[in-house]
Amino acid sequence: MQYREALEWLYGTQRFGIKMGLENVRNLLDRIETRVGEGNIRYIHVAGTNGKGSVCAMLDSICRQAGWHTGLYTSPHLLEFGERIRVDGEQISPAEIAEGLTLLRRVSEDWSESPTFFEYATVLALRYFLEKKVAVAVIETGMGGRLDSTNIVQPVVSVITPIDLDHQRWLGHEIEDIASEKAGIIKPGRPVVSAPQSPRAAAVLEKIARVRGSDLRFVQETYAGEIGLIGAHQQANAALAVAALRAGGLEVTDEHIRAGLAGVRWKGRFQRIEPRLVLDGAHNGAAMKSLAGTWQKEFGAEKATVVFGILEDKDIVSVLRELGKVAGELLIVPVQSARAADPERVRELAAAVLPGLPGRVWATLPEALAAARSGPRPVLLAGSLFLVGEALAHLENRSELVVP
Repeated sequence: MQYREALEWLYGTQRFGIKMGLENVRNLLDRIETRVGEGNIRYIHVAGTNGKGSVCAMLDSICRQAGWHTGLYTSPHLLEFGERIRVDGEQISPAEIAEGLTLLRRVSEDWSESPTFFEYATVLALRYFLEKKVAVAVIETGMGGRLDSTNIVQPVVSVITPIDLDHQRWLGHEIEDIASEKAGIIKPGRPVVSAPQSPRAAAVLEKIARVRGSDLRFVQETYAGEIGLIGAHQQANAALAVAALRAGGLEVTDEHIRAGLAGVRWKGRFQRIEPRLVLDGAHNGAAMKSLAGTWQKEFGAEKATVVFGILEDKDIVSVLRELGKVAGELLIVPVQSARAADPERVRELAAAVLPGLPGRVWATLPEALAAARSGPRPVLLAGSLFLVGEALAHLENRSELVVP
């Protein structure tokens, strides 16, 4: 298959939805004769609800400053599929994507139940990192941890970012359920570092780490140096990344840490496109609370015209409550995803949760964004990383469509 054909085939597998479990990943790796335990790769496995992408980007940046040959696997992408798989900061090429997906399609075409989009993507990444002989691979879970496709790796350290309610349909409706799923990446005898957690989530992590004989450390401190990402929460993320490198025995100096954190970049996290236009992928209550705090620090009491779209499986009410702290007007748009929330329903929820806040549904993101930018207030686009990707494609005059 050529690149475009390969991506169309891969996107077509989204009709198989989300499947939890490792059987397909194991079978795919076996069919292509790939052993993730080979190659002496030091895996760093990151799970959690908020901050996973930022922590992964920090880990990768520090390791590259230290001269490590690094692989980075994250999701979702914003503009191009290749953003998910990087070696030494460079995206996997279209030719390498096509070659890898062609192989995966061939070895699985006789299966009665097809692997999912994320299963194929994960195996593609793991194979690529082995081929490139990376020394360190930073792996972000897609959802949960215990049954996530990425849980096939044996990490030198497991990392758990703040845990909150999200993906309840698949992970459970109580914080203990979600914490248990995230803690599934804790491996016997391997160290684990965690962000500060609620008492209920912390108790679950402590129990599972104790049963598995894993040394667990909650990282209470924050990093005081310069960070290339905006927001007070990034100081906690940075401290977590540094603690993970230390716990995993990766040799990095204070200078590597300083340079890596100062130079880290990660799109869609309080990303300032213009002085008064900010894009952020916050999509749950805890993330939106952090975003509101960062907005207030950067803009003071000035309210935002918010361009907002969100997925149906999110806690929309809690997101809106936090967003109301900084919103002066709400422009609600559809998200290009099969999981998108109906904009009219979002408007009704906003009217109930934030009475008095002007809110209107727009047919398309470009129309809403143009209207917002023509007004007197600074503009905040938030609610979904998929929406951020669509906005970036529009603002950069790119033809790519974001496919969740």
